[in-house]
Amino acid sequence: MIIYALLAVVLVIGFLVGFNHAEFKKAEKAFPPQGKFVTVDGHTLHYISAGTGQPVVFLHGGMLSSRDFAAAVQLAAAQGFHAIAFDRPGYGYSSRSTAGKTTPDSQAVLLHHALKKIGVEQPIILVGHSWSGTMTLSYALQFPSQAAGLIIAGGAMYKEGYPAEHGDILSKIVTTPVLGSILLRTLLKTPLAKRMANTMVKQTFAPESVPAGYTEATYALGFRPRHFRANREDVLAFPGASKKLSGRYKEITVPVVIIVGEQDPFGTIAQAERLKKDIPHSLLKRIPDIGHMIPELHPEVIVESIRSLPDDSLPKMSF
Repeated sequence: MIIYALLAVVLVIGFLVGFNHAEFKKAEKAFPPQGKFVTVDGHTLHYISAGTGQPVVFLHGGMLSSRDFAAAVQLAAAQGFHAIAFDRPGYGYSSRSTAGKTTPDSQAVLLHHALKKIGVEQPIILVGHSWSGTMTLSYALQFPSQAAGLIIAGGAMYKEGYPAEHGDILSKIVTTPVLGSILLRTLLKTPLAKRMANTMVKQTFAPESVPAGYTEATYALGFRPRHFRANREDVLAFPGASKKLSGRYKEITVPVVIIVGEQDPFGTIAQAERLKKDIPHSLLKRIPDIGHMIPELHPEVIVESIRSLPDDSLPKMSF
């Protein structure tokens, strides 16, 4: 009887793996890549770009991909910038290395090499949202001569106050060897996972409304094994990485604009105010009546903040 029970379990798992794999492929056909690819340091990174001029690089948080900055890319390009938005490693259509731990520091190094590979040589303005707040600051610390200015939007920069400051049960389960892989390949295209996607998206956009199609894109792309695991690994990596880096934020000398929504539910106001103290020359902008997803819902706030950087780091506008 035990043998038959084990065989039944194997068959069920095999069916779920096959079903989920087919659903993953169907999802990618519904939301195909919209940009270009660059291969660097063993990674293939997907990015979108538009315009010419001063390069501005947009880095998404833990939710979706470069799609979060699609409108900001077009707005920035229209105002004389070379706007570039990357899918971070493992997200969207970018690959993620399985060799070694991926951190905000290592992702900043990968970004630096990718920019060189695609021909971006001059210093960049870097825009980081949410989780990428720390990655953005890490880039400025590691490559100070290559950073012309920083925009931190709804950023997470400190372990203290981070939602997963003390760990995260789901992340630990998903990243567990063998068990995590089985769960990722059998449960991400089930009704339970779809409800989880709906809840996650609503919480991330609260108290504002979720734009049409965003939940569908998140479920299609964000609930693939590679993407979901990358997000959970980033959640676990953040506390230690930000703890290590935060003592050095005061070393940053480039212009910094910190944007935070006054309705953001994730404790980012406290994070923004602490960063302002660590970088006294920074400009802190508290935006009333908006929440966390500034890039998706308020791209004009992002571009206005870019233009509020010192004039010598911006392209000249013709009227």
